[in-house]
Amino acid sequence: MRGERSGRRGDVAAKALNGGVDASRQEAPPTLRALASLIGVVARSDAPQLPWRVTGAILLTLAGKVLGVLAPLVLGAAVNHLAADQGPAAAVGWGFAAFAVGWAVVRFLSAATPQLSDVVFAPVRAAAQRKTAAETFAHALSLSLDFHQTKRSGALSRTMDRGSRAVDFLLRILMFNLGPTVLELVLAAAVLGGKYDWRFGAVAVGVVLVYAGTTFSMANWRLEHRRAMNAADSEAAGLSVDALLNYETVKSFGAESRAAQAYDQSLATYVQASLKANTSLAALNLIQGLIMNLGLGIMAVMAGFEAAAGRMGPGDVTAAVLIMISLYAPLNILGFAYREIRQSFIDMEEMLKVTRQAPQVADAPDAVDLPRPESGRGAEVVFDHVGFRHDARAAGLDDVSFIAPAGTTTALVGPSGAGKSTIGKLALRLLDPQDGRVLIDGHDARQVTQASLRAAVALVPQDVALFNDSIRANIAFARPDADDAAVWAAAEAAELADFIRDLPDGMETRVGERGLKLSGGERQRVGIARALLADPCILILDEATSALDSRTEAAIQKTLRRARAGRTTLVVAHRLSTVADADQILVLKAGRIVERGAHHELVARQGGEYAALWRKQTRGAKTQAG
Repeated sequence: MRGERSGRRGDVAAKALNGGVDASRQEAPPTLRALASLIGVVARSDAPQLPWRVTGAILLTLAGKVLGVLAPLVLGAAVNHLAADQGPAAAVGWGFAAFAVGWAVVRFLSAATPQLSDVVFAPVRAAAQRKTAAETFAHALSLSLDFHQTKRSGALSRTMDRGSRAVDFLLRILMFNLGPTVLELVLAAAVLGGKYDWRFGAVAVGVVLVYAGTTFSMANWRLEHRRAMNAADSEAAGLSVDALLNYETVKSFGAESRAAQAYDQSLATYVQASLKANTSLAALNLIQGLIMNLGLGIMAVMAGFEAAAGRMGPGDVTAAVLIMISLYAPLNILGFAYREIRQSFIDMEEMLKVTRQAPQVADAPDAVDLPRPESGRGAEVVFDHVGFRHDARAAGLDDVSFIAPAGTTTALVGPSGAGKSTIGKLALRLLDPQDGRVLIDGHDARQVTQASLRAAVALVPQDVALFNDSIRANIAFARPDADDAAVWAAAEAAELADFIRDLPDGMETRVGERGLKLSGGERQRVGIARALLADPCILILDEATSALDSRTEAAIQKTLRRARAGRTTLVVAHRLSTVADADQILVLKAGRIVERGAHHELVARQGGEYAALWRKQTRGAKTQAG
């Protein structure tokens, strides 16, 4: 058993070293992984008429490229007809007009088909982008506590945003720009070589290869600037979100200028990389223009010599030059397309790193729903030789064992960092033990579904975080289907109803970002109301009254005693007076249970940890009273 646990820890450590990605999955090149993911997200995008839209968009795009090569030939025929000795001017004019109208129609169709293709394919791109964003967001929420504690919310949000937009761009540029442009090059070379001379086709292909090679090499060089821009962009986003979320702390320490300066420094790094990118882009455009115009000049000179030798007519010269011009038109954005494709693959790969992170807490394949207790509302909680160590701490829980019988209250006391809150997170299965088991009514917490477990357990944390929504929405978050009567009953039980009635907007009052419009005590009462509305079997109170004044705390404690009736309750407390009526008290120190028993038993122990804490707190209370 110990060997199996050690093996699990080794697997977790190996995965952590690989950034949460299995070594086998790292073998495929990132671009191929991204392409496979791109195809997969299109396949499961649930876009309407998906097969027909993809097929129709591809056919329309290909038709546009074929017509684009055909249009110069029609105009060339018109010019040749005009130049030929055909007798009456009227006949020549009508013949030329017919060819000219045909050229205009073909040219219009070649320009219209890509637009129609985009209209046909747009719902697929939108559905794929939505699916990617939704799946990544859902996966990020499913990841474990350790992941979110080490990530900046702003940077994570920006990574998901850039990744989802990259999906839209790659679908548009790969399917309807880069791929069809290659086909157009092949068609143009075939037409030039077959209809006129093989050297025309060779010049077209040669110029395009030189153009593409130069563009790709310079674009690769310019990618470093984009990487620097993205890094500075993410850093600026993280700094701004952190400062805005914690603006009270920033203001309390007079750190507005420091926060603004750090943000400005990130923006300065971004601007420097942006200027380098713009300068290198100008150089790339100049070189591209030079190559393109040299190619056109060579083609025009060759066509002129052929016309002088009588092997080509004036229209043929016009057609050859127009084919080259139409071929170069999409190449104008080749540098941009290549750079953006590379950057989009980088953005998509960053997003895929999030989706490839395996949650440390996940439902087992054979997980079952945790049944609700048949007798009463409480459920037995058992910690069986539980060990857990945080990555960022030297100490954690070490061989913790206790039983919290159904319907009883178990208090967890001890100094900060002793592991009290960790026990609550393990009971809620926000964390999984690295050693031992946590049992709920005899069921291993790892063998039941997280949804059913958390429906049976409610937590009131020390620092209650609220959504920027109404008080009603924050209380009802535990049970969105609860009616007004149930929400008001929970507010009454949490001694919150009178406060809400005094507000101008009542239950519809918005609480601000993380509930900062409310005081600490008001936030805690909203958290208590939310937990009571959930009607749990197990109630975890992690310093649930620490931000309340003495009078309100006394009232809330009375309410919580009623709420605890019939429920199994785990209470984390620093003030021992609030847990003196607990059925059992566990005293933790350095991750181990050093004492356990009822209040009167622990106080009576000479030299005990609990007795020392009790004397210190009661002496402090007498001193303050005096």
